[in-house]
Amino acid sequence: MNLYIAVLPGDGIGPEVVAQALRVVRAVCEKFNHQLTYEYGLCGASAIDAVGDPYPEKTHQLCLRSDAVLYGAVGDPRFDNNPSAPVRPEQGLLAMRKKLGLFANIRPVQTFDCLVHKSPLKDELVRGADFICIRELTGGMYFGAKLEGDDEAYDTNHYTRTEVERILRVAYDYARQRRHHLTVVDKANVLASSRLWRKVAQQMAPEYPDVVTDYMYVDNASMRMIQEPRFFDVMVTENTFGDILTDEGSCITGSMGLLPSASVGIHTSVFEPIHGSWPQAAGQNIANPLATVLSAAMMFDYAFHLPDEAALIRAAVDASLAANARTADIQVSSAQPLSTSQVGDWLVDWIKAN
Repeated sequence: MNLYIAVLPGDGIGPEVVAQALRVVRAVCEKFNHQLTYEYGLCGASAIDAVGDPYPEKTHQLCLRSDAVLYGAVGDPRFDNNPSAPVRPEQGLLAMRKKLGLFANIRPVQTFDCLVHKSPLKDELVRGADFICIRELTGGMYFGAKLEGDDEAYDTNHYTRTEVERILRVAYDYARQRRHHLTVVDKANVLASSRLWRKVAQQMAPEYPDVVTDYMYVDNASMRMIQEPRFFDVMVTENTFGDILTDEGSCITGSMGLLPSASVGIHTSVFEPIHGSWPQAAGQNIANPLATVLSAAMMFDYAFHLPDEAALIRAAVDASLAANARTADIQVSSAQPLSTSQVGDWLVDWIKAN
């Protein structure tokens, strides 16, 4: 099979973790006799520095003609500390989502038994937690009408029925593939936009009689994720709530360096770790590459429909954790931490040997 990937390393640790994920992808393609072609594109602060645009048209055209996009991270302190900056790295990420029509962000939250001790939650609460957060990605306050002045500002949380229906269908499809339980998260007691979400969900629920649908206010959902994370199977919510809840969910596992994500929609799908660019660690070869590697596994699953290749990557990650071949953020105290590239070495060697 011929696979054509756009590689967008981005900023900070992005190039380092993407490099290791790409090594894993190459090893898997070699093992399964796939022809891999990939091309690099600029995004984020590095793109601003080079061409003045965080998501250049050249990068967009590369994404459009690719089968999938492997993405790193964007963000730079130069812009974080300058709220008046006219162009920001994150604008590139939003532009990419909008232009590619990436309306659904899929974030699995799954604990690893050997890393439960790293979670801030008690073992009896977190062990066995396994759910998916599905976040609407191209609507809401991040894309609604805005006003920003010295004395007044607003962001409009705008949604249409069509936008809500299409993300709910994605969520129901995932629920049908899992444990047939969907939780719709909103703030319908306060927000008009949330009342539209709940109304549409209630109207659609009878179309999916095999799925148990329940509804939860976002403040209650944020508490329930901490108190009883095993309650959830598939959670679906709007853009802003989803941004916050998925970061909360990532903490359950004990490390943001373990969780992948996929953004899917109208055009080419994007696969990326959920963590940020961690600029303080850039160039130090200490970042955990596993979230990006697991994002590559999702790419084989959802973009290429190659489940055996995806399963091999996940098996390699499980084996590395069991063998304590880990970066410092998740290493046990009795073992020597590995560097980013050493973890990549270990994964590639395991894939070649199995």
